[in-house]
Formats: sequence, C-alpha cells, structure tokens
Amino acid sequence: MLWRRRRLLSAISAKALIGSWEFSNADRDKTCTATFKSDRTAVGFKVEFDANCGNLFPLVRDVAGWTFPESDLLRLVDAQGRSLVEFSEVETGIYEAPTPGVGVLFLQAAAAAGPPPKPPEQVAGDWALTRGGAPVCAFTLATTPLRDGFALAVKSGCDATIARLNFAQWRLDRGELVLVPARGNAWRFEEGEGGNWRRLPESAEAVMLVRQ
Repeated sequence: MLWRRRRLLSAISAKALIGSWEFSNADRDKTCTATFKSDRTAVGFKVEFDANCGNLFPLVRDVAGWTFPESDLLRLVDAQGRSLVEFSEVETGIYEAPTPGVGVLFLQAAAAAGPPPKPPEQVAGDWALTRGGAPVCAFTLATTPLRDGFALAVKSGCDATIARLNFAQWRLDRGELVLVPARGNAWRFEEGEGGNWRRLPESAEAVMLVRQ
C-alpha cells in the first residue's frame, strides 16, 4: 500500500509541473521557455522548447522527454532514456540543476518568474552610496570586464569606512547587484522604487545605491 501512496503523490506532483516554465542559466541572462506536457513519449512525457532555446542551451536539442520519479528529481532525458539534466526543487516553484560543462540551470514557473534582470549596460554609470539618506561614497560602475564581473571606480571623498574596503568590481547575480570589495564579503543590493538599489539584508539605517 505504501508504494501505491508514493506513486499517487508523485503523480500529483508531476501534474503541477505541466505548463510553461522559464528555463535559464544562473545569471538569468539566457532565458527561454520550456513547456511540459502530459502526452506520453517513449521515454516519459513530452516537453517542448521555444525556437531559440537550442541556440542558448544546445543540450536541449537532445531532450526527448521528461520524467518525475519518486526520488523527486525532475529529469530531462534523451531518446534512449538517459538523464541529461536533473532538477531538484530548491524553493516552491523553483528547480535547480548543477550541470557539468554548462553550469547551474534553473526552471521556474513562467508566470511567477517576473521580468528578466536588467543588462549591465542599463545599470552602469554614476551612483551615490547613501546611509540613512546621507551620501557616504560615490562609484562609477563601468562595463569593462573584470574577472567574473565589471570594473568599479571609487570617486574621491569617500567615507573612510567605505574606502578601506577597496571596492573594485561589480556584477549582476539573478536580479541582484553585487559590489565586490578587496577584503570582506560582497555587498548585495535589490532593486527598489525609482531604479535605486537597497542593500541586503536591510538595516535600521538603510544603505542605498542612488543613481546620479
């Protein structure tokens, strides 16, 4: 009886996957649509990708179906039933798949995914860092590639507590803006109203990046 109950629960979970999902890389600068269907194939169920998906992610050209077994892994399989990508649910409605040679792939319901993140060109420029509404530093975010992000220049007159961190790099990470110091942990910001960015986690004196 237990195996029947598990099979029933698995079938119910699989039904929740039917529909359109955003298929993306970790930075979400490459996105396309995967549509999971209930139609049977020789290796599982039918899945369709939009026309550009194979250009962004060549491995999907070999996908012949999808399965959702009792191990709770959503698998994309080839025509021989071999697993190409294995997704596990990391948050409600968000699936993650570390994939050798590709990186981390994500699936999230298209209706809940929201707009794609801004490209670096829209974020680059001059910004003031404020604490509690008072400016404490000014940066120029460039589009010049630097390691795994872009170059950042600190302007003169920066508060000593900020200047000693020696910020020199920035990047966008799944919709968040990240400032990387030479020492210490990266500072992460989420976009708020008016195109400004709020540091995470929030504090009593809000730390913001304000466009200049």
